[in-house]
Amino acid sequence: MTEYRHIKVVHADGVARITLARPKHNVFNIDMLNEINTELAYLATDDGLKCVVILGEGKSWCAGVEVGDHKPESVQEMIASFDRVFELIETLEVPLIAAVHGACLGGGMEVAIACDIIIAAKQAVFGQPEIKLGFLPPYAAIRLPQLVGPSKAIEICTSGRRYTAKEGLCMGFVSQAVDDEQFSEAVETMVKEITANSPLIIRLNKRAVKAHIGFGFSKALQGVSDLFLNTLMKTEDTLEGIRSFEEKRKPQWKNR
Repeated sequence: MTEYRHIKVVHADGVARITLARPKHNVFNIDMLNEINTELAYLATDDGLKCVVILGEGKSWCAGVEVGDHKPESVQEMIASFDRVFELIETLEVPLIAAVHGACLGGGMEVAIACDIIIAAKQAVFGQPEIKLGFLPPYAAIRLPQLVGPSKAIEICTSGRRYTAKEGLCMGFVSQAVDDEQFSEAVETMVKEITANSPLIIRLNKRAVKAHIGFGFSKALQGVSDLFLNTLMKTEDTLEGIRSFEEKRKPQWKNR
């Protein structure tokens, strides 16, 4: 297994837990981004994977990207490494959960909103403060309009304002906002609910959602119906699911 300096990784029971671990606020630098990319590329090859959880060590989830890496002599390398994170996240066929506590700012918020699910502790704080330093958040400019609409996206990017977990929930980019003392339990509950299912069927469900975003209704319905009839219904796990329901037992997934 690859040795990392800035992240910690645990693989168990179909779950990969990546912990951001660069004191003191898990601010990304180029080396840390490259470590994340190495791990995400590896995970994309794991057919038994069911979900990925990204956590933060210490007081913050991630407070952004090193300002020094934005300087002209390093900014191209930084952007290339940062863009690769989002490209790899996009290729992952299983759900990604951002388990967010503390500061989730700038590039940290961009990685969080790239994930499929954000579970946020009550004391989590979100924001895109790049404008205060004369920058813009490239990925957030693409992703936020999909999540909160253009008006709120422009507010978030041009004000640099910070938002609570509850505000993020109301806007729609946070999936769950929970009390701090219930945070770990909420994350593990979500993991258990996902991992009770077949790895193959988890992937097909995520594909059904993502593959048809932006399509017109008729084309989307045709596409998802084709996926259901010509892919899903030909899997052993779907037939096992039917049998287990009729036989009143837990399904025995074969991942095929």
